[in-house]
Amino acid sequence: MKKWKNIQPYLLVAPQTLVFLLFLVIPIAAILMVSFWEFTGYSMTPAFTWDNYAAIFSSPVYLATYINTFKFVAIVWLITLAIAYPIAYFLAFHVTSLRWQIVLFLICTIPFLTSNIIRMISWIPFLGREGVLNQTLMALGVTNQPIEMFLFSDFAVVLVMVHLYSLFMIAPIFNSMMRIDRALVAAAEDAGASGWQIQKEIILPLAAPGIAIGSIFIVTLVMGEFATVRLMSGGQSSSVGYLIRTQIGSLQYPMAAANAVILLLVTLLLVFGILRAVDIRKEL
Repeated sequence: MKKWKNIQPYLLVAPQTLVFLLFLVIPIAAILMVSFWEFTGYSMTPAFTWDNYAAIFSSPVYLATYINTFKFVAIVWLITLAIAYPIAYFLAFHVTSLRWQIVLFLICTIPFLTSNIIRMISWIPFLGREGVLNQTLMALGVTNQPIEMFLFSDFAVVLVMVHLYSLFMIAPIFNSMMRIDRALVAAAEDAGASGWQIQKEIILPLAAPGIAIGSIFIVTLVMGEFATVRLMSGGQSSSVGYLIRTQIGSLQYPMAAANAVILLLVTLLLVFGILRAVDIRKEL
């Protein structure tokens, strides 16, 4: 009986440990192993070589792709934060009815009832040369010819990513703001604090864990993006995710694995930096 009690905790964690090993540790270990294999241009052989990593860090094309990916991450993060913070603040502090807070938040989630691909494709007839936006601008006399940059450009990539991922920033910030004790805000108002001082000294610091969690979502999602970049840039722009997808398509598995390892490490470093800057344990 005593022996069974000693074994019982291990049996309880066994299924989760097994899933963790099968679907996370072993795949990552396999990718890491393949990243050191040799690739001759038409075949790959098991080996231990740093050539794949050396090729990545010595190639201006690869480095430019990484810089382009970081650019997308920074721009999308900044825009989603600028959109999410006022929306979350409005829902948390200016909508006093809990029912309306829930209703308005659910309205924000309506676009997410459809798949990412459908929402992405829906922008093409809107942004295209003969699309709704260009036709409207020409009808208003803003321009006398279609503006080409709306579609198949970095602008289109960023716009669609912001559309796809804004909710991942809104939800955690809204959740953090809902936990803020309203008595703190009332006390600050009674003490004569201005709206800006309340934002700076109370709401922003207490909403920081939500901002950090939303930032982790945005960073991890945009770093691995390839479908949006491929479709909305028309192949004129690139990201590391799209690069890996292309290399897999051309059977360059060692190079794709090396890029995947670097992408994973960079993403983990960014997440680690966010977690070091903000303590999110209050939200967990």
